[in-house]
Amino acid sequence: MKQAGVAFEQEYILDTVENAYRHEHPLHAGSASRGLREINWTGEAAPAVNEVYFHQYRDQEALSDPPVVEVLIEVPRGSFLKRGSTGEVDFVSPLPCPFNYGSVPDYLGLEGDLLDALVLGPRLPFGTRIRVKAWGAVTLTDRGMSDDKLVCSDHSPSPLERQKVLQFFHFYAKCKGMLNIWRCRPGRNACEGWCEAIQALARARRRDASWQGPPLGF
Repeated sequence: MKQAGVAFEQEYILDTVENAYRHEHPLHAGSASRGLREINWTGEAAPAVNEVYFHQYRDQEALSDPPVVEVLIEVPRGSFLKRGSTGEVDFVSPLPCPFNYGSVPDYLGLEGDLLDALVLGPRLPFGTRIRVKAWGAVTLTDRGMSDDKLVCSDHSPSPLERQKVLQFFHFYAKCKGMLNIWRCRPGRNACEGWCEAIQALARARRRDASWQGPPLGF
């Protein structure tokens, strides 16, 4: 019975994603169902809808009180300028950022810099400080070093929103890998997938007066 319930839930969420895809891409409606159901669920090219993802979505939906963090916006949604925690421009992107991106000033991530966070929803001005719920996180490996990116919103992200976040970071990891090759910076670059926000916060550490800025350049 439990397996049947999980299978029904997976089918329900898959139908939700499929319907959203049909709505956003009406010209491809005829192939939407076939394309979604032929995805390699465990491959990097389509990381969003696998068995672990469904369980994580169910668990996050059951979480009644997600952690609340303060996020400082460094890259407004739609901006081409990628800024770091120091406020300096790291690079100019050829594509606009699809989310509000910034950091959590109270925490340090695994790389020793401020913990990264993105905020879904409307564009927020540069320098905005917002207290918002963290519904999960994406783990990214850059130059062989792993770091978490909190995914924040005023509502629980839908399966489609989570899929888009994961697809963005898989694409970003590939672009960053090419940039690192050009800069002669060795190491693996990859998106490792979704995890719970409480896991990311547990891996982070509280910022204190000893922190003098990021130990590594972009």
